Amino acid sequence: MFDLEVLKSYGFLVVALGSFFLAISSAVLGTITVLKGQSLIGDAIGHSAFPGVVLAFILFASRNPIILLMGAIFSGSLAFIFIEILNKNTKLSLDTILAVILSSFFGLGMVLKSYIQGNPAYQRASQSGLQNYIFGQAAYMVLNDVKMILFISIICLILIGLFYKEIKVFVFDENYARTIGINAKVIYILIMVCAMILIGAGLKIVGAILISSLLIVPPIAALQWSNNFFKVMVIGAFVGGFSAFLGTYISTVYDGMSTGPTIILIMTSLALFSLLFGPRAFVANYMRRRKYK
Repeated sequence: MFDLEVLKSYGFLVVALGSFFLAISSAVLGTITVLKGQSLIGDAIGHSAFPGVVLAFILFASRNPIILLMGAIFSGSLAFIFIEILNKNTKLSLDTILAVILSSFFGLGMVLKSYIQGNPAYQRASQSGLQNYIFGQAAYMVLNDVKMILFISIICLILIGLFYKEIKVFVFDENYARTIGINAKVIYILIMVCAMILIGAGLKIVGAILISSLLIVPPIAALQWSNNFFKVMVIGAFVGGFSAFLGTYISTVYDGMSTGPTIILIMTSLALFSLLFGPRAFVANYMRRRKYK
């Protein structure tokens, strides 16, 4: 039975709103990165943001969400710079570079986390909760986290809306975008900056390991229902928002279920359904092939 009392509880509303806004904005941005063939960059930045969170805690001995977000953005930006340098100056494939950066930065984060555990210098500072930035723990979200996520989500959606036409041309034909005067480098940086701040904001909900799913899974599902850029964004946002709401509800009603993984599980189930039964998916393609045999 659907428990309406849960929907009125303060804890549910805080977590649901935070995850809902993050999922919608991540799905919209993820549509761009997936169609551009750069979905794994989000995964690399997500893992690379973790050492920045721990480093920010070491420097300021505080778990203030703004401070930790700044640390995540710094670390993610540093990883992105390294990716660009290696991609332009080596013969390594992009996948190899992403794997190296991802594992190196995430390993650094684990080393820094191990360093502060049991360190007398941090006994008076609250260290509890830092491990949640690895796997996520949305239940620890507070109102300030929601305000930060809402602000970041609105900023990213506004930027995407303002540069929608330029982004659309950039995604589908970068060379043509340059010939008509669009500064492709600026658009690329804009997309990556939005990705970094959304990833930094989402670490507390789904963690460094699962954060890329918010960027990748909804667009994959949406692409099975339409090939229109705007419609894919809208459908992806619906998949992300619905999964966030339902995942938060289920994890609230049933004890022992973590919110972040539950959201990702629902999102993945919707994507699997779309891959099978969407109008551009497996079953529809199979029926069309049979029709013309």
